[in-house]
Amino acid sequence: MILLTNDDGLYAEGISALSEALRDLGQVYAVAPDQEKSASSLALTLHHPLRVKPVKPNKYAVSGTPADCVYLAVQRFLPRHPDLLISGINHGPNLGLQDISYSGTVAGARQGAFLDIPSIAVSLIPDKDGYFSFDTAARTVSALAKKILDRPFPKGIFLNVNIPPPPFKGIKIARLGQKRYNPQVIEKKDPRGRLYYWIGTGNPKAIGSADSDVMVIKEGYMTVTPLQNDFKDIPPGQTSRIQKMLESIQREIL
Repeated sequence: MILLTNDDGLYAEGISALSEALRDLGQVYAVAPDQEKSASSLALTLHHPLRVKPVKPNKYAVSGTPADCVYLAVQRFLPRHPDLLISGINHGPNLGLQDISYSGTVAGARQGAFLDIPSIAVSLIPDKDGYFSFDTAARTVSALAKKILDRPFPKGIFLNVNIPPPPFKGIKIARLGQKRYNPQVIEKKDPRGRLYYWIGTGNPKAIGSADSDVMVIKEGYMTVTPLQNDFKDIPPGQTSRIQKMLESIQREIL
C-alpha cells in the first residue's frame, strides 16, 4: 500500500501523474491538501478543525497541511500502515538546506519517516520553457518505489529526490548544499489605502561542494539526498546500499 501527499494540492498535475504510474505496484491512496500549501513546512493545524472531502475512491482533499494529511491518513483513512509514502511530485525544485526547511513537500516525507513509513519527497525542475515532464518523472519514481518496496531502508531515514528535465544524465547521491536567498518584502496599498505585504524569495545563490545537490543538479543529474529525522543529511560514505539501489534503477530508466 502506497500513500501519496504533496503541498501543491490534491488536484495538481504532479500527484495525478504519480497516482497513475504507481497503480501496478499496489493499492494507492492520495491524501493531500485541498489547495496549495507551499512553504508550510511541518506545520500542524491545532486551533481549528480540519475538513476532509472524499473526492474519489481512496482520494481525499484535506483543509490542512501536508503534515496534517499524513497524520489523518495513517490514523483514520488507511486500512493499515502504508508500505511507502511519496510526497510530490512538486512543481519546482527543493534543493539545499533552505528549501527543505520550508518545503511542505519535504515535510510530508519527513512526517512519514516520523511514523516509521519509508518515505520519499520528489520535486521536478521545469525545462527552459517552463514545461514540467511529469510523466517521465513519475515513471522514474515508480522504478525507485519498486526497489524500496522490495527492500525498505532503515527507519528514521527518508529521501529527498530532485529530477531535472529530460534527458538527464543519471542519478547521483548528493549531500545538502545551500540556496542563499535575498528575501524581498513588497509593500503595497489596497483600494482603501491600507498597507499589505508580499514576501518574495528574490534570486537565490547556490552554495555547496561539487557533490552537493545544488551543484549536481546543474550537471544534469537526478539528485537523491538521504536525510535523517534529526534534520541532518547522511554522508555519502554511509549510503552504500542506497547507492546500489540507485545504480540498478539507473540501468532501467536510462
